[in-house]
Amino acid sequence: MSYIKKPNIALSNAPKNELGMTYTDYEGAMSTLCAGCGHDSITGAIIQTVFDLNILPHRMIKMSGIGCSSKTPAYFANQSHGFNSVHGRMPSVATGANAANKELFCIGVSGDGDTLSIGMGQFSHAIRRNVNMLYIIENNGVYGLTKGQFSASADVGSTAKKGEANKQVPIDPCQVAIALGATFVARSFSGDKDQLVPLLKAGLMHKGFAMVDVISPCVTFNDHEGSTKSYMSTRESKREAVYTDYIAPFNEIEVNYEKGSSIEVDLHDGGRVILRKTDESYSPQSRGDSVKNIRAASEEGELLTGLLYIDESQQDFTDTENMIDEPLNSIDHKTLCPGKKALKNLLDSYR
Repeated sequence: MSYIKKPNIALSNAPKNELGMTYTDYEGAMSTLCAGCGHDSITGAIIQTVFDLNILPHRMIKMSGIGCSSKTPAYFANQSHGFNSVHGRMPSVATGANAANKELFCIGVSGDGDTLSIGMGQFSHAIRRNVNMLYIIENNGVYGLTKGQFSASADVGSTAKKGEANKQVPIDPCQVAIALGATFVARSFSGDKDQLVPLLKAGLMHKGFAMVDVISPCVTFNDHEGSTKSYMSTRESKREAVYTDYIAPFNEIEVNYEKGSSIEVDLHDGGRVILRKTDESYSPQSRGDSVKNIRAASEEGELLTGLLYIDESQQDFTDTENMIDEPLNSIDHKTLCPGKKALKNLLDSYR
């Protein structure tokens, strides 16, 4: 992983957000990924997201596991807190960080191998606990660091670089997340920044577990004719479930939608996700409709993108566990460690 910082060239006319920070203030190290990798486009979308939302870098924590995707946190917000965990174990570290300081914006970046194979158990429990985080899957269908073997998300019939076809049924992270109770599920394409950035904004401001599955072609091992996760295949097969936009609470924006053509979903901070339906029978607030439409699109060889499911009625992890609002590192030692007698009373209460 590269830690060579990009040169910060100050331009007098560079756009600034409400904090007075420029886009380059949210950048990180130089990327060592292959030229044209979709993951770098996702990095750009993340930077745009936190820049637009006026988030101070030190109010963010970025997590990852192992894989090409897990290099991403090194490439944005170099002033943020970060942790690169072992393979598949990022969710448990994110859970601990969330418990220690729920005021931080938590971004977890993973891959289809890191999440759907060795990390599936941890991924499932982060969803079950509704950990308050934005969980981004950079999904390319292969193990890029180990020379392009099929991952658990590879479609049946999709071919490897040398021509062999995958015969195993893929795991769809969106269907899995919805079935396990995730409260925000979306899918996008690394090459569609206009769709991806609003989804990342809405996911980051959502209170609870927000997963965004981003199809991100691997230019070295999985961007050829016959691959279902190549740039060409994704562009041809993606279909938008709903048009999604994000309106931040501090911006006064007027929108006009025809009656019956849109719904509004309120977010916990007062922001809104505006949805324009392309199919009147589809509702991202219906778990059953979401799964049905994802499957129907898959059977037609299409990739359903956009906001697929949202539920704001559930408490997040820190609420269900009745955790204190104050970050643990700001509590005095006497309160944090009240002594053996207090510990004994606590243990006795569980007997």
